[in-house]
Amino acid sequence: MIIGANGGIGRQTVELALKAGYHVTAVLRQPANLPLTHPHLEKVQGDVMHPQSFERYMNDQDVVISALGVKGGLLSDKPTTLYSQGNANLIGLMQQHDIRRGYFISASALDISPVMPIFVRFAAKYILQRLLRHMYDDLREMEKLVKASSLEWTIVRPPRLTNKPLTGSYRFSINSFLKNCLSISRADVAHFMINNTSNKEIYQTTVEVGY
Repeated sequence: MIIGANGGIGRQTVELALKAGYHVTAVLRQPANLPLTHPHLEKVQGDVMHPQSFERYMNDQDVVISALGVKGGLLSDKPTTLYSQGNANLIGLMQQHDIRRGYFISASALDISPVMPIFVRFAAKYILQRLLRHMYDDLREMEKLVKASSLEWTIVRPPRLTNKPLTGSYRFSINSFLKNCLSISRADVAHFMINNTSNKEIYQTTVEVGY
């Protein structure tokens, strides 16, 4: 199951999961916004803030990928509970339906990496963290909730996201900072998740992934 399936990472994850032969349940508020058809794709109208809207589709799910994201950009940051409350609702459903494996998308700039160039650390601390203060506050709360759960979770922290094509060539670090982790395409974030769903080394870990 992919939550936020018409977002940048969400849609890429849907497409790659289908290519890999998985059956995909795509949850989104407006199914028409995902113009894909496939014999193994089921599009579901649902809102993570109202978990009862898609609860009946939780049966028989093996992996849940939360690709939630707020709209806007650096100059459109507003208070939100989408990440914290939305994922709290999702975790509750997963626990009720005995679904163990889950991915949760966060952001690398949540913490200042000591292995980044000084100008990147400066930009992260004095520009990104200030311009996206509300989003980052909610992401931090989300991470606390995920880590407190008993799920086989992986928190994915990508750096600057691009719309460049899939390469399948990237680096990742587990519970540590990735040196010079500056950017990655949304397609490669999706590729990492799809290709590591059963990788027990990243269960209950925070992973930075980038080029």
